[in-house]
Amino acid sequence: MRDVAVVSFAQTPARRRVQEVNEVEMLMPAVHTALSQVDMTIDDIGFTCSGSTDYLAGVGFSFVSTLDAVGPWPPIQESHVEMDGAWALYEAWVKLQLGEVDTALVYCYAKSSPGDLPMVLTRQLDPITVGPLWPDSISLAALQARALLESGKATEEEMAEVAARSRKAAMDNPNAQLAWDRPASDVLAEEHLVAPLRRSDCPPITDGAAAVVLAAGDAARERSDRPAWIRGIDHRIEPIHLGHRDLTVSESTRTAAEKAGVADGSVDVAELHAPFTHQELILREALGLADDALVNPSGGALAANPMMTAGLIRMGEVANRISAGTADRGVAHATSGPCLQQNLVCVMEGEG
Repeated sequence: MRDVAVVSFAQTPARRRVQEVNEVEMLMPAVHTALSQVDMTIDDIGFTCSGSTDYLAGVGFSFVSTLDAVGPWPPIQESHVEMDGAWALYEAWVKLQLGEVDTALVYCYAKSSPGDLPMVLTRQLDPITVGPLWPDSISLAALQARALLESGKATEEEMAEVAARSRKAAMDNPNAQLAWDRPASDVLAEEHLVAPLRRSDCPPITDGAAAVVLAAGDAARERSDRPAWIRGIDHRIEPIHLGHRDLTVSESTRTAAEKAGVADGSVDVAELHAPFTHQELILREALGLADDALVNPSGGALAANPMMTAGLIRMGEVANRISAGTADRGVAHATSGPCLQQNLVCVMEGEG
């Protein structure tokens, strides 16, 4: 296996609605900041991979137009995943492992604001038995939260603590969309949005973009004083039918964590893509995180949840902390699909 590292990460400030620019214009600052941080241009990139979804853009093959943000001429090696950018990073990591290239650019973006996002996400459901019922994403998450509460594995107080801690942590994140300092008791005093979820248990709707530069071996060492080496990465998927799995656990996360080697060392920081408070509790258990692990110091998806982007941001946040020397070993997690259906786990480490 080749040594591959994240050497640069950039994101746009998360916002509820970005109307004044199109997707290309929204994406360009993230791409060019990520490249400039390591003194690179697109000519230095061996492979480019993006993550987005046509369902939010409302246009087929919408990713083709956003290639203008990187400049596709002369022709470049390029690919796209209809997923969060975390999965685009996985594809780029595989490309680097093949030894065909030494550098890769990964970017992702989404404007979630124009449509009815909770209803758009019903397109991820089984199209025969569940999709036609149009259960929105918040109602499905509430179903999972109710199952967790009735199992006795968590309480509404613990969910409120996650909301309060995440939004307070986001106050130190200049890119966060939602940040405040309120006690958990204030969260519990809120009316239910979709019982047992309150508004503070749910993520904001967010527009945003992010980009990462990957490099292998000496190419990484030339570009960064302290690359965030990817020591393990794995992703797993569970059945699309919600009744075929126990919603109170995340077996795909547990398996991905085992394959990625999460338990092979202590975890200084973990960035978990948990859009709903109860999902952080499920993920912490599945990953086997110790109580002293710093979880979502950025505020996580509860502070900003740009679709197709929030997972890659989790990886970038961990990489930044490793490169800055404030963490030696971290875990980044990304999810997709209803009720944590698909999950990706990445372990990163610094040297020296």
